[in-house]
Amino acid sequence: MSNSIELTADNEMAFESGGLLKRTSVMTYGLLAYVVGCTGLFWLILGFGGLAPVGLSGYVAESTAAAALINIALIVLFAVQHTVMARPAFKKWLSRFIPAAAERSSFMMMSGVVSIIAVYYWQALPGTVWSVENSATQIILWSLYALAWVYLLLATFVTNHFELMGLRQVYLYFRNKPYQSLPFTRKFMYRYSRHPMMLGFLVGMWSVPDMSVTRLSMAVLFSVYIFIGIAFEERDLKKNFGDTYRKYKKEIAAFVPGIY
Repeated sequence: MSNSIELTADNEMAFESGGLLKRTSVMTYGLLAYVVGCTGLFWLILGFGGLAPVGLSGYVAESTAAAALINIALIVLFAVQHTVMARPAFKKWLSRFIPAAAERSSFMMMSGVVSIIAVYYWQALPGTVWSVENSATQIILWSLYALAWVYLLLATFVTNHFELMGLRQVYLYFRNKPYQSLPFTRKFMYRYSRHPMMLGFLVGMWSVPDMSVTRLSMAVLFSVYIFIGIAFEERDLKKNFGDTYRKYKKEIAAFVPGIY
């Protein structure tokens, strides 16, 4: 989720004209996809902090090794969905069957679904990695946890939250107005970090006063996915924005200036 994770600069999206019923259906679908996507994301966020339960399916693996393999399979499912559906070739293929305006909403819908599946079926692993008892340290960690997710949310609005979540596309389709791609963004946190959303995700996952082995496995596997996903994303950004993004990459750190 960088400043232009799914925004394209090569061609403006061609929104086909549709009747009122079709345009209303696409708008409704976009709103539903937004709710499902946000539900999955918020469950993940709360699950990382131990503020919401994970592994509610009731299924218990026969061994720790089997539980770990199931968790790996769940993160692979998450990664495949996010990676494949973000590829331009897949978007082009999907737009043969649905209005182009609904493509991003479909990504959001499936992102929410696989997130919910991952959290619902996540297998418990025995043990506690750390448990901070000092009150001051707890406050610091919970503050970092909250600030990280707020930072991520703000980063979505700096680019265009409604575009990122697919709402702008379906709204323009409903209004029967042509779509125009958004310009490349270098404002606010994007002047210092190429991937502030992912930075917020990483800090939020790890800034918890109590880390069970179950939630550690989530943090580790999602962290691995983030770094792999960024590699694919930056490849697409170079294709879409060319020298503009190459220059941006040379000038701006991935996460924190002077560190990485």
